[in-house]
Amino acid sequence: MTTMTSRHVLALISLVLLCAESTLAAQADDLPRQSAVPGGVVIVPLGPATSAAPMAWFGGAHVLVTQRNDEWQAVVGIPLSTEPGEQHLLVTNTRLDGSPTTQQEISFTVNDKKYPAQYLKVAPRQVDLSATDLARYERERTLQSNALATFSAHAPTTLAFAWPLRGRTSSPFGFRRYFNNQARNPHSGLDIAAPTGTIVKAPAAGVVVATGDYFFNGKTIFIDHGQGVVTMYCHLSKIGVKPGDSIAPGQAIGHVGATGRATGPHLHFGVALNRSMVEPLLFLPKP
Repeated sequence: MTTMTSRHVLALISLVLLCAESTLAAQADDLPRQSAVPGGVVIVPLGPATSAAPMAWFGGAHVLVTQRNDEWQAVVGIPLSTEPGEQHLLVTNTRLDGSPTTQQEISFTVNDKKYPAQYLKVAPRQVDLSATDLARYERERTLQSNALATFSAHAPTTLAFAWPLRGRTSSPFGFRRYFNNQARNPHSGLDIAAPTGTIVKAPAAGVVVATGDYFFNGKTIFIDHGQGVVTMYCHLSKIGVKPGDSIAPGQAIGHVGATGRATGPHLHFGVALNRSMVEPLLFLPKP
């Protein structure tokens, strides 16, 4: 008969605890609120969790898949540019060894939403860009797009975020923006007004994937929370973290400012899901 050593016992206990922790995490009710509109989030059932996790794509972007109540679900971010109507999620089912089996399309409907307009006055240089500023903007746009497209294998610890700071909402998500009466892209985040120097805290655990001082966004931080969930923090007066840092929930990461194209001190807080900027309020507790 084989004798189980204390080392084997400890290893077995560790394995049991790890499995229990994973099960609890998978069953936690921490998904964002649904809003099936451009800039919103939909949760699409993918079937019973009797096999390995399926893989899902929307618009060519990898989508977060999570297990809830013994069912696989896709948490899909809807780009602001999405036309209302029927949309399709491409799903690849997999065996327990990870090899693909079948592909299918799952349909869901996106409803129309009319976002109001916002008119802002800024320095002319930040609207009519010089050749030098335009070249800088193009370089920085690629860097920021790459940060927002981050997709790491680990699952987010939660999708129920805490507020990064408390303050007045000075500009909601989705506004069609006009700078000096010139139309620009819709507002892709939530602006929270606060005095310069106010501490900004991480809303959930993650890893810093990029920081920078950009022409439009000013001093900015990008945090990867796992599986395509990336948050961004713009117009900071000070950055307190660096790429590669592991961030704990509620950890101070920077301070409010008015760097970049800003009309006053505030935090621009953005949430990206499968490369799509979505409504941050869907992830935050109601004020």
